[in-house]
Parts: sequence; C-alpha cells; structure tokens
Amino acid sequence: MEWHATDAQSLAIIDREMGDHVFSPAEYEIVRRVIYATADFEYKSLIRFSELALQSGAAALAARSTIVVDVPMVQVGITTNIQNTFANPVYCSMDALTRPQKEKTQAAWGIETLARRYPEGIFVVGQAQTALISLVELIESEEIRPALVIGTPSGFVDVEVAKERLADSLIPHIRIEGRKGSAVVAAAIVNGLVDLAWQAYGRERNGLI
Repeated sequence: MEWHATDAQSLAIIDREMGDHVFSPAEYEIVRRVIYATADFEYKSLIRFSELALQSGAAALAARSTIVVDVPMVQVGITTNIQNTFANPVYCSMDALTRPQKEKTQAAWGIETLARRYPEGIFVVGQAQTALISLVELIESEEIRPALVIGTPSGFVDVEVAKERLADSLIPHIRIEGRKGSAVVAAAIVNGLVDLAWQAYGRERNGLI
C-alpha cells in the first residue's frame, strides 16, 4: 500500500491513542489498519486472532493460494494490493455460476460452490453472514480446510453464533466479535496481512535476498 503524509499523521494519532495492548507487532499492524479504515477504536477490543492465523495466512499468500471473498466491495478493496504483490487469484461468491436455490442467498451458495473448488484457499467474509454460516458448516463437516478465514460481517440475527462457531473451529482465522463488522474491516485486514507477508516473503520471491 502506498502511504502519504496524511496517512502517516493518522497512524501516529492512532498509535498515541491506542494505549496499552496485548497484540504482537504483526497483530498490532492489522488492528491499526482496521482502526484507520473505520476511525473506530472499539475494534481494539473486538478483533480476535486464532493461533497461527497470521503465519498461515502469510504462507498461503506467498504460495499464491486462491482468495475467495463474499462481496464485490471486498474484492475491489484488496485487488490492487494483491496484484502489486503476490498476484493471488481472487474470486467473489456473487460471481460464481450456481444453480438457483431458494434456501440460501446468492452469497452463501456462491461461497459454498467456490469453497468446494478451492478447499484450502483463503476465505474473506466481510458482509454476508449467510456466507459465513455456509462456510462454517463446510468446515465443521470437514469438507474443506481453509488456510485462513477472515470473518467480519455485521448483523443482529445469528451472526454472533456463526462467529462463535468459527472461533470453536481449528481453522486459522481472524474475526470480529459481536454484532459489528463490515466489508471495509475485512479489506483492511487483508491489506494489512498482504503488506506484512510481502515484507516477509516478497524480497525472497523477487530474488533480492
């Protein structure tokens, strides 16, 4: 990501106002990206990282694993950064060719279709809680084993349950607790992770080390 003077000033303000925290340096970089994108410091207490989430996600990015997102807003928010670094394929559930199904939303049916096609990919659910529910069901039935799941949809019905089920899984994940979240949050997490992974793997991939 290209940073400008105003970005640096904003991040400096976040650093001053953040106060004490328990995040590792890499986790903190993700958190400050989310706060920068939302201007909401509550995310400091809502974001959760499973064990090895960042390591697994970074390794998957470096291996050019497929990224599956739930909505176009997430796809648009991450594509430029992905193209400028690891160039992973990025697919959106809303674009997946699926047969009509009354019992599920387009996002849920699309992400289920893509999950079966890319069972070890990176999955980013920023908006559609129905997509997160479908994804968790596939994980629980051991039909897929993603390298990383990022789950940040907002909602009032069942979204907290879906996030809790994700938390109970053994899959590396980053999630937002409770009702809050958005596609903007999901994109901020992905872009932060991409930049961290590029620092760790990018120079080696380019033969600079």
